[in-house]
Amino acid sequence: QVQLMESGGGSVQAGGSLRLSCAVSGYTSSSFCLAWFRQAPGKGREGVAVIYAGGSTNYAGSVKGRFTISRDGAKNTVYLQMNSLNSEDTAMYYCAAPSAYWGPCGLNSASFPYWGQGTQVTVSP
Repeated sequence: QVQLMESGGGSVQAGGSLRLSCAVSGYTSSSFCLAWFRQAPGKGREGVAVIYAGGSTNYAGSVKGRFTISRDGAKNTVYLQMNSLNSEDTAMYYCAAPSAYWGPCGLNSASFPYWGQGTQVTVSP
């Protein structure tokens, strides 16, 4: 059973930075695929960033150049570094993992059976 635990959310002023962490257990490989999603009040869940098993990454256009996803295999942890935050980034952030360490994976939430509990990010003007 794959388990995910997010941490690192909080409140920050516009222009500030936060780093989210997602600790993962249950895969047989430390080179696993994982994605971050977010959901703002009254909106649907949006794929933010994904890191594939091979290490390549992909981002939503709204965060490209501001957010960076990375993976520390030794710690089985994936990070989301968020810079230049603005009020539109306010949301609950979730990490999500696929059924196998290699995937299927992407920015479509339907690909992921395993989800963390979420961590709130609030950006004030």
